Amino acid sequence: MAVEGSADDGSSQPGLTRQALAQAAVRVLEREGINGLSMRQVAAELGVKAASLYWHVRNKEELLDLLTDELMADAEAPPREGDWRAQLREYCVRYRRHLLGKRDAAKVVAGRLAPGPYLLRLMEDQLGRLREAGFSDADAAMISYLLGAFVQGFVLQEQGPVSASEAMGAGRREAVTAAGEQLRRLPQDSFPHLVALADDLTDPSMEDRFSFGLERLLDGLSTLLEQEAR
Repeated sequence: MAVEGSADDGSSQPGLTRQALAQAAVRVLEREGINGLSMRQVAAELGVKAASLYWHVRNKEELLDLLTDELMADAEAPPREGDWRAQLREYCVRYRRHLLGKRDAAKVVAGRLAPGPYLLRLMEDQLGRLREAGFSDADAAMISYLLGAFVQGFVLQEQGPVSASEAMGAGRREAVTAAGEQLRRLPQDSFPHLVALADDLTDPSMEDRFSFGLERLLDGLSTLLEQEAR
């Protein structure tokens, strides 16, 4: 049996590690996007043959597991300042900023549970804060999932084109304005609410939408914590 890191059959390369592989995958993702990410592209980034990667990952799905954790390498937990609500708010704000700062990161991590050293560090910290705040163990676990899903889902919506016009090069505000105009032109007798709320549906920025959704989520958690205290 060949030893990992040996080159006796040409399938492995000396010095090729899982960390080097993960870092190369991040570079390919940033340059090519998730649609251009492949075992072959990552191997080329490392200057090795694709067969060498199979000593560390068996397929692209395992590569995505490795990449999911590596994308969290430079993620920072918020300081332990303020109450639990302030800390969770900052967690979500930082996570959204982190995903927006890395090309297609939300598409990689959404729905994927691939605990590695970086993700484990963040999960442990977050769960500790939730338990210290008074949430039950079961609720702390559910809340941790819910916060991640909310931010990931929001960023997926945020980064996807709102219409064909944006996908073809129009600015987001231009595309959203056009959608608002379309709503206002609807026959009012058939769509009174859409016509009346056209501005409310299209004017808010993504920052405002994220803040609104996050605060309502935190409101719900506050109610849950009060119920548990009683």
